[in-house]
Amino acid sequence: MNISQLLHRTALAHGERSAVFLGAQPVCDYHTLAGRVARLAAHLRARCGVQPGDRVAIFSANCTQYLEALHAIHWAGAISVPVNYKLHSKELAYVLENSGARAVCVSPELRDSALDAGASPNALLVFGDTDWQAAVSDASPLVMEDRRPDDVASLFYTSGTTGRPKGVMQTHRNLLATTMAYFTDVDDVQAHDAMVYAAPMSHGAGLYNYAHMLRGARHVVPVSGGFDPAELVELAASVGHLSLFAAPTMVHRLVEHVRRVEADVEAFKTIVYGGGPMYVEDLRDALDTMGQKFVQIYGQGECPMTITALAREQIAETGHPRWAERIASVGKAHACVEVRVVDANDCEVPVGELGEVAVRGDAVMAGYWANESSTQSTLRGGWLHTGDVASMDADGFLTLRDRSKDVIISGGSNIYPREVEEVLLMHPQISEVAVVGQRDADWGEVVIAFLVAADGARPEDAELDALCLDHIARFKRPKAYRFVPALPKNSYGKVLKTELRDWLAKAD
Repeated sequence: MNISQLLHRTALAHGERSAVFLGAQPVCDYHTLAGRVARLAAHLRARCGVQPGDRVAIFSANCTQYLEALHAIHWAGAISVPVNYKLHSKELAYVLENSGARAVCVSPELRDSALDAGASPNALLVFGDTDWQAAVSDASPLVMEDRRPDDVASLFYTSGTTGRPKGVMQTHRNLLATTMAYFTDVDDVQAHDAMVYAAPMSHGAGLYNYAHMLRGARHVVPVSGGFDPAELVELAASVGHLSLFAAPTMVHRLVEHVRRVEADVEAFKTIVYGGGPMYVEDLRDALDTMGQKFVQIYGQGECPMTITALAREQIAETGHPRWAERIASVGKAHACVEVRVVDANDCEVPVGELGEVAVRGDAVMAGYWANESSTQSTLRGGWLHTGDVASMDADGFLTLRDRSKDVIISGGSNIYPREVEEVLLMHPQISEVAVVGQRDADWGEVVIAFLVAADGARPEDAELDALCLDHIARFKRPKAYRFVPALPKNSYGKVLKTELRDWLAKAD
């Protein structure tokens, strides 16, 4: 089943319903949206030669055309490759080359970056330009391509903790399971509800479009294209029944704004948070300020948005004797997966003991694109091994204790230390480097680099900034460089990043 069947189904039954909004202004109804998608799919086929199974990248910030591009790619039977629009052109170049993208859909302001990354001008579709408007208006619609459940629908590129980023193969079955799990474990959706895309549509927020497509609900792109607390409060009041996915740092900023201006939050329906730790005190504060509107999810690209969920009802159950422990957890396994905590031999550990989170079910990826060795090491015995360290209580609530992959989550974006370290080591005056995250009130975490200078010759911070900006996205650049005589290491020569984090905590 093609995942875009969800759009087609709603367009047939409820084509008159408003589908896409820019801010509070309606852009099109479901009948129009499906027509534009089918014609854009035909344009991809005729102009770019896109065939079923081909890859098509989307390199764009949030905009109304994003949904058209995403569903047109699926409609044509192709594989979407959503790319973080903050990536450096060199990083984008790797994704395009590795995926073998036949075409790139891009927003106007990123056109030059896509060309710098090697995208062919003849296979570049620019949102909103003359060719785009002609494609969605004049082309003959393409009949939706039939796809099998286990055909790949999307390649989601994770930042590489070791080596290059990996393309997670998400199948139509995976996306459908994620969609159904939204209804069973996160929230019900009605036609009058509205999903606002304040977090990047290339990541988790975009995956929630399918549940709202299925129910014929409304899709709202903020005029700002991103997260602005004041704008969200205004949208909630004007659009109503507003739901969103947000990183914990976004929730913190929204709650601060609501409290400061004493905003009416009645029109917010559901705020799903995930992608990083929500500290217990921050959640208590959010509940006191906005009420019982919160649901937590835990997932990975390898099991998108769908490992565990902490339901609204569980968060609201303040009288439970273990309520404080439960709201510090990431909840219980989604209905479509099994979750367990295992030791180094893949044996389940006793209740309360630490181990690695493993998951299996219909939401788990098919593997990594063109990377059999990583697929074999991550999918073992039918289970996805997440690399996250956690414990599980007797009632099945999972509590994350550490991120063994050392990912830094800053403003909802994942930053993997290895890629930053490798760039800094390109500088001839740097002999060793270790990158860690430091807690930050605004961003959740910020990147801090500990460095050992070669021969005691310390480069200027500006040099290191320039090196980073020439190779990686701006948001991955360290916020501070700390030069030390030597990095702390264990007897095996491994850098002790926990000790570095302790240094930072003591300095604070």
